[in-house]
Amino acid sequence: MLSRVANAVYWMNRYIERAENVARFVDVNLNLTLDLPEGHADQWEPLVITAGDSLVFKKRFGPATKENVIHFLTFDSVNPNSILSCLRQARENGRSVREIISSEMWQQVNRSYLYLQDAIASGTAIQSPHEFFARVKMDCHLFTGIMDATMSHGEAWHFGRMGRLLERADKTSRLLDVKYFMLLPRPTDVGSAVDDLHWQAVLKSASALEMYRKDRRRRITPWDVADFLILDRQFPRSIRYCVTKAEESLQVIGGKPGRAFHNKAEKRLGRLRSELDYIDLKDVFQKGFHEFLDGIQTEINYVGDGIHDTFFAAITVDETAPVSGGPQ
Repeated sequence: MLSRVANAVYWMNRYIERAENVARFVDVNLNLTLDLPEGHADQWEPLVITAGDSLVFKKRFGPATKENVIHFLTFDSVNPNSILSCLRQARENGRSVREIISSEMWQQVNRSYLYLQDAIASGTAIQSPHEFFARVKMDCHLFTGIMDATMSHGEAWHFGRMGRLLERADKTSRLLDVKYFMLLPRPTDVGSAVDDLHWQAVLKSASALEMYRKDRRRRITPWDVADFLILDRQFPRSIRYCVTKAEESLQVIGGKPGRAFHNKAEKRLGRLRSELDYIDLKDVFQKGFHEFLDGIQTEINYVGDGIHDTFFAAITVDETAPVSGGPQ
């Protein structure tokens, strides 16, 4: 399989997953501001901090208000991680491998981008933000479903699935980190109704509230939320589930299933999966929840670098030419 094809399919899926997650972050925060009791200020800066773009944002926009954070994360063509930029880059990657993906996949990613452009130009994205973000999320879900239903589950599909799962694991760790940066007005508010609203927002951001309630059947607690979103073996957005399934795809691509590693990517991903298999949440909270999540994000980036070095860095000059909107 050509490196440029693997690279384009991998990043097309990462960008679509990233766009969906950003849409969910912003939409949940919009709803949270409606639910908070009077006297509790909106908190938009945590979204920028956890996206990893805080310095760039402050330099360009200054204070984190609702309007400029939504603009930065959604419509800003300069921000490479905005929904607009992600869908544009996904579309360009899809265009470069149209001979590999199904026509339905191309039509969906193209349709999503054109809708986004139209919603921005007509102002409907601002006038009806909840409908707009719901459409973006549904479009991304549709792409994932269409890909699973219409593309052969060979190497290219596994590269796409691996990209989607690694992006999802990274974003789950970041949305858990949002709570770390959300300040409660008083220390006594820990465990209060406001604190519960914050943790509910974290679960909603991962589309996990209903599954959490079915699984835990008790009051929302920080411990249980962390356990569910980090270590659950069955929930498709938990970090452990994503890493485990990404490792399965990586081993299929390598053609040598099993616990041994045969390249840099398999070694790094296997080590991260093993760490999650044996981790103790007591140690996590004792050492620092934020520091642990920061470490997970670093390790996922390290895995991404390993995948790039193993599979994409060997791209020849001729192969790179048709690929645009490539990895970052």
